[in-house]
Amino acid sequence: MATKVLHKVKILTQTLKLKTQKGPEFIDITDRVASFVDRAKVRKGLVSVYSLHTTAAIKINENEPLLIRDMEKFLVRLSPKDSFYNHNDFKKRTVNLCDGECANGHSHCQHLPLSASETIPIIGGKMKLGLWQRIFLVELDRARERQVVVQVLGE
Repeated sequence: MATKVLHKVKILTQTLKLKTQKGPEFIDITDRVASFVDRAKVRKGLVSVYSLHTTAAIKINENEPLLIRDMEKFLVRLSPKDSFYNHNDFKKRTVNLCDGECANGHSHCQHLPLSASETIPIIGGKMKLGLWQRIFLVELDRARERQVVVQVLGE
């Protein structure tokens, strides 16, 4: 007869609020996420980091200033702000409009090769990141307040 071992899984959630300065901008949020993981007291599990925005991504990469500049330039080359985007034509566009809508088709297009979230394993109560890996909120649009949901799942 097999013995069943039941573990109580915890799910804890926190929303980080951040103010960005420009687009594109890479904001290192690793320490804030790690602090939440520590407070969650989960020994093994996962942490999900999720952007609530279609023009701000979550990515893992290296926090090296010259590389950050290279990545910002890459995003601008990929989808320049001054190119034509149908999304920006407010005479034709009729859906998903807000008061004070800005022309940000470029930032939606820059988001395509990125992602809204990253998931990191928790082992021994700590995030298992590689030597140079850091977690970034990537602002693609303009200076504004952003929200990132951090959710820890584990035991």
